[in-house]
Amino acid sequence: YPWGYDSDNGPDQWHKNYPIAKGRHQSPIEINNKEVHYDRSLLPWFASYDPGAAKTILNNGKTCRVVFDDSFDRSVLRGGPLPGVYRLRQLHFHWGSSDDHGSEHVVNGVRYAGELHLLHWNPKYSNYLDAVRRTDGIAVLAIFLQVGKTPKPEMKRILEEINAIKTKGKEAPFRNFDPSILFPKSHDYWTYHGSFTTPPCEECITWIVLREPIIVSSDQMAKLRSLSKNAENEPDLPLVDNWRPTQPRYFRMVSASF
Repeated sequence: YPWGYDSDNGPDQWHKNYPIAKGRHQSPIEINNKEVHYDRSLLPWFASYDPGAAKTILNNGKTCRVVFDDSFDRSVLRGGPLPGVYRLRQLHFHWGSSDDHGSEHVVNGVRYAGELHLLHWNPKYSNYLDAVRRTDGIAVLAIFLQVGKTPKPEMKRILEEINAIKTKGKEAPFRNFDPSILFPKSHDYWTYHGSFTTPPCEECITWIVLREPIIVSSDQMAKLRSLSKNAENEPDLPLVDNWRPTQPRYFRMVSASF
């Protein structure tokens, strides 16, 4: 089923074709300090990423995505709330039509300009598609993008490639990239159990949402908005507002490492 972010195929409509989108473990959510539980047993998390695992960057009409080789434990995330090692598969972004919105998670009422997701899967399952069907199958590290005066130079590498993938379906080689250069200084995080924020919205994700955002410039955000959600031979439609609104938290506990 084709889905998107417009009124006819957007988040309000997804549940018609993907019923789990109305489930009780959906993401994103609002994180509110008053409802967060500090968990002293939460460990620090560690990422060891092999820059050689980066393969391609693409525009799939929904986001800008960087794909990594995940055929063995080459680039992994461990520690924190995770029961073992998780393999990096891809990273992608969510952003708004202007700098005052675009993130999926909301913190104490604040919506950031964008949100970076690093998606990992649990290799105790035979493959990625099997992992997606398990409650502990996927781990996503989420990092907020905040517009400010001193942008993180490391974002440049990804944004330099935007011109090569202007339209939907375009893909370009993207070699020798270590995404850990994008991490903020602080590794403090919130964690909870949730879902993919895109259909089919499977509820298999351990979220690790970093407290400290990374700083991007207004120009860098504009670069993301210069992507088109249509193919080359179609009218140019800017790819913007590819974020899902927050979902009910229900009975879920959000834990903090700090």
